[in-house]
Amino acid sequence: MSRPDHMDVAAYALGVLDEQDTERFEEHLATCWACAAELETMVPVVGLLSGIDGETMMALEQTATDPALLDRTLVAVRADRRRTRFRQLLATAAAVVVFGGLTGLGFVSVTDDEPQGVLAEPTLSAPGNEPPTSAPTGAPSGPGVGGNEVEGDQFDATDPTTGVQTTMFLATKDYGTRINFSLQRLPGPRTCRLVVVRKNASTEVISSWLVPDGGYGTNTRPQGLELSASTSAPVADIKELQVQSVDGNGVASPLVTVPM
Repeated sequence: MSRPDHMDVAAYALGVLDEQDTERFEEHLATCWACAAELETMVPVVGLLSGIDGETMMALEQTATDPALLDRTLVAVRADRRRTRFRQLLATAAAVVVFGGLTGLGFVSVTDDEPQGVLAEPTLSAPGNEPPTSAPTGAPSGPGVGGNEVEGDQFDATDPTTGVQTTMFLATKDYGTRINFSLQRLPGPRTCRLVVVRKNASTEVISSWLVPDGGYGTNTRPQGLELSASTSAPVADIKELQVQSVDGNGVASPLVTVPM
């Protein structure tokens, strides 16, 4: 080396050694723990100095002989740093505003009360095995009986042949019609469905369920069945609602019909 080995740590860190001296110092560095430790302490300083350009270095050299220039330089540096911090704060604030606006839109889209274009609400599942009650078969029961009043117009029907009884409440909704209904004297086991018959003679199956062995609203199981379903048909377009029993071959037969 052109200089003693241990004197080249700073020059190596600043990258001012020529190629030959750099290679020689790196060979020395591989075996000298003292130089390696000193080099490690210089890394942060080199990082700070890398941001200073040539004009700034010249200005700093002049301040060594001109105290007044040193004061002006320090004032200018502080002002520049304040401007830099202010620009960083503005950029951060703008990012927060943009991010907040985006997240606000996401929050509104997620918390909409009801999506547009809903055609039907989900059908409630049939209740499980309820404990028998003391109410006699055929006693008034169903949505709104002995509890809160159910929304909509009430329709009652009893089929003279099957004996199945039903109470239905029809409520007008933006998407069509909501139907809450109860069934009594419904024997099992069987598969049932609720069918909407429109005034134009078209039909729509809007709910289906299984009836267990004991049935609903029977001597075996006095508790009636309460369900809910929806249709896209407005109330004014409905001719009748029909509860049907469907056999294993898919053949349906009416259990009770509710004319509108």
